[in-house]
Amino acid sequence: MKITGKTLIDLGYRPGKWFKEAIEFANKNKLEGKALKNYLVSVVPLVLEPHSSPIHYHKNISAETKEEKSNIDSVIATMDELMKTPTVVKGAIMPDACPTGAIGQIPVGGVVATKGTIHPSMHSADICCSVMMTSFGHIDPKRVLDAAQSITHFGGGGRKDLFKLPENFVKKALDDFFLGDERSMMLARTHFGTQGDGNHFLYVGRSKNNGETIMVTHHGSRGFGANLYGKGMKVAESFRRECSPKTLPSNAWIPYEEEIGMKYWESLQLVREWTKLNHEILHQKTCEAIKVDPLLRFWNEHNFVFKENEVFYHAKGATPLDDKFVPDSHEGLRLIPLNMSEPILVVKGETTENNLGFAPHGAGRNISRSKHIRNKEGKAVQELFIEETKGIDARFFSKNIDISELPSAYKNAENVKAQMAEFGLGEVVNEILPYGCIMAGEWRINAPWKKKKKG
Repeated sequence: MKITGKTLIDLGYRPGKWFKEAIEFANKNKLEGKALKNYLVSVVPLVLEPHSSPIHYHKNISAETKEEKSNIDSVIATMDELMKTPTVVKGAIMPDACPTGAIGQIPVGGVVATKGTIHPSMHSADICCSVMMTSFGHIDPKRVLDAAQSITHFGGGGRKDLFKLPENFVKKALDDFFLGDERSMMLARTHFGTQGDGNHFLYVGRSKNNGETIMVTHHGSRGFGANLYGKGMKVAESFRRECSPKTLPSNAWIPYEEEIGMKYWESLQLVREWTKLNHEILHQKTCEAIKVDPLLRFWNEHNFVFKENEVFYHAKGATPLDDKFVPDSHEGLRLIPLNMSEPILVVKGETTENNLGFAPHGAGRNISRSKHIRNKEGKAVQELFIEETKGIDARFFSKNIDISELPSAYKNAENVKAQMAEFGLGEVVNEILPYGCIMAGEWRINAPWKKKKKG
């Protein structure tokens, strides 16, 4: 008797990718009856059902205002749904938590630990969003900000005056399963030395402890990482349909034990390496422009996946405190920015039961960008800008102000710091006091495609 897909369906099996290999093996070995049934039981993929109720997670957040209460309610609603995902073992939310999309999608300020699986949506398209600092010693911060502005690049697309990617990185990337294709390498090259848009920034300030001038950059892996994310989501969805069709698509996963899961993990590490290089080129070129050698430089990501044995910690906008998550840690120090008019915190900390080894990544938002803009209607943009950036040298790379990135768009910085102390989310050991910063601004106003259309 020849085994076909119908044979397996008649035996009660759901069609899937495994059918082809199982049918070939059964026919080649002329399996039938009990032998066929025993073989199918051994190879059929395990179907995992979502938990009926959420796995417990720690809520390191409290409400100070009505808006914050509404925001926390939304965060809890989405985390409750997410924590039903069958691979999840523990989780936490930070004081800067805010929703990012549909119910069930990991919020900013969320940490979700899973057993043996990588969930691309939980690290999002902005893989390895991170911050790096360089100390320039006791020099005028305006010199640093002016030099950095001539070097950095914000907005969509890549650079025309390209920086050269290190050859040893190019070789590794070309050999990578996910990253070696032409599009990935094009993005790796053209986006090298760029910072993107949104809340990404270049900030200059002075150390509260010693008065040294310090530059901090904030950005992720740009199109290079986003391209990997898109590939990862497709792979994860194929596993979800076969292994857990009732799980939300946003929480699909790639099993690490599968060869493709290990390859995806390797690609994530290369994206991390690229992102660090991307920060470093901007910092080093700024040092060269003002002819100063850096006194200190370190960095940390806050949007990544961290592995401890068979557990994967997905941090969506959460800073890893524990050195086990940061292989290139400098004395356990981490950077937590708040907003352009507030200090950047330098913190240290340890893993506790409720923080899972993480801290906030910033001040977060209580309302969306669009709602914040609507709330400011009736007030001139320039007036808002002058009012909210008083005392700092705030610049927008596109020369168009983005009011959704002004300080009032974010949660109260003092409240975030107070909740960090309340919930044991790291100890502040220094602050980088603001001098000025550069952000993308409303770069779409004069975007290339709009200019072309007008022309």
